[in-house]
Amino acid sequence: MSEVLLKVENLNVYYGMIHALKGISFEVNKGEIVSLIGANGAGKTTTLHTITGLIHPKEGRVLYKGEEITRTPAHKIVGMGMVHVPEGRRIFQGLSVYDNLLLGSYSRKDKNEIKENLEKVFVQFPRLAERRTQLAGTLSGGEQQMLAMGRALLSSPELIVLDEPSMGLSPLLVGEVFEIVKSFREAGKTVLLVEQNAKKAMSISDRAYVLENGVITMSGDSRELAEDERVRKAYLGA
Repeated sequence: MSEVLLKVENLNVYYGMIHALKGISFEVNKGEIVSLIGANGAGKTTTLHTITGLIHPKEGRVLYKGEEITRTPAHKIVGMGMVHVPEGRRIFQGLSVYDNLLLGSYSRKDKNEIKENLEKVFVQFPRLAERRTQLAGTLSGGEQQMLAMGRALLSSPELIVLDEPSMGLSPLLVGEVFEIVKSFREAGKTVLLVEQNAKKAMSISDRAYVLENGVITMSGDSRELAEDERVRKAYLGA
């Protein structure tokens, strides 16, 4: 029996009069990569913001490791082992690569382990090691995405929530980013992935949910969903 790490129940989110999420429910099991796919405006980023405490739902619950976190502040959620890598990287352009990475560990007190984790990140992302003293704003788009992912690892997360990690990257770098996401699972992390490149996302994920206009319309094993004609036509360019 799989251990449920994240459980979302009947989430309803409004922006003023706009009903953005309409009673969505789903779960993420420990050790999985789960993809959330859908068109622009379907509610994918809103879902992630609600899970990670950046916005609060009008109705519904978010449970993490069996504990309700629906109205828990975002910084406390990070301390509980869930980290959000937002769309558009959101790195600190005027700080060095090294300082950006260290900011990922702000909720931790274990200095020796932080140092070990930092070295592991530099091994996993050798380009960041080469550029550790460089200002983050001078990095390429791909390097900035690696920095955002490396910074997330410094919080020692169990669950990594990724929003559009391949956005704006060249095809070569897209492949590299997805290899990194796979490596998270191999390292024992759990991943919830929102990604416009549905084909790539479903090729590395265990399960997927399809979100349309704030409603989950389909779900299942990623390989099986990728063969579904509706999914192929709508999201996989088939």
